[in-house]
Amino acid sequence: MKGKVALVTGAASGLGFATARAFAIAGAAVALADWDEKAVQAAAEKLAAEGYQTLAIKCDVSDDKQVEEMVSKTIATFGRLDAAYNNAGVQNELKDAADQTRDDFDRVTAINYGGVWSSMKYELQHMRKQGSGAIVNCSSIGGILGGAQRGTYHGAKHGVIGLTKSAALEYAAQGIRINSICPGLFQTPMSDKMIAEGQKEALDAILQQVPVARLGRPEEIASAVLFLCSDAASMVVGHTLMVDGGYSIQ
Repeated sequence: MKGKVALVTGAASGLGFATARAFAIAGAAVALADWDEKAVQAAAEKLAAEGYQTLAIKCDVSDDKQVEEMVSKTIATFGRLDAAYNNAGVQNELKDAADQTRDDFDRVTAINYGGVWSSMKYELQHMRKQGSGAIVNCSSIGGILGGAQRGTYHGAKHGVIGLTKSAALEYAAQGIRINSICPGLFQTPMSDKMIAEGQKEALDAILQQVPVARLGRPEEIASAVLFLCSDAASMVVGHTLMVDGGYSIQ
């Protein structure tokens, strides 16, 4: 990744920060974007203190204007965009379908689905001029499976896979590869929040069904994203990569 530029959304913590750090270690200049301005600034400063070239950007991916500015700032600072990991996402409120609210549906889909659509849109506008690039969109095991009380989240994540495959067909011949990744159970601030909200028992029950019998480490997602963005994956187009310890193959 030396001499290349990467952009990561949801980069202040968890899978996003681990991936931003992996890009930096691999030699890329990295733009870290997140809705939490203080947190993403601290994350970028932490990498900068380690000697890496970084840029912190406050961005709510549900706002098209902010997303457009995010990409523009990245280009203005580093001159190009070679790789993007569209990772920002939130969980839905746990409720049966009949009891879910429009407000929560709109919030989750605007970020998890609309945010990926918008990020990819503006990234592609630059990459097609450049004639090269690689994008990885973050779906989930919820993008291929159902989940009681999680219909809004799972629906949005299913949508990410459809967006990815369709766009991949449009841009493969233009030197741009687009793939998606589906994390399983990982140790992240999101999983910590779920436990704090009383969902530990449910998570433990799912973990018992994971063949590797452990939570994933954020660095394991970062490695997969870097592979998909690298020349080593030059023939991988429109693929949905499961990184879930074997959970989804049962």
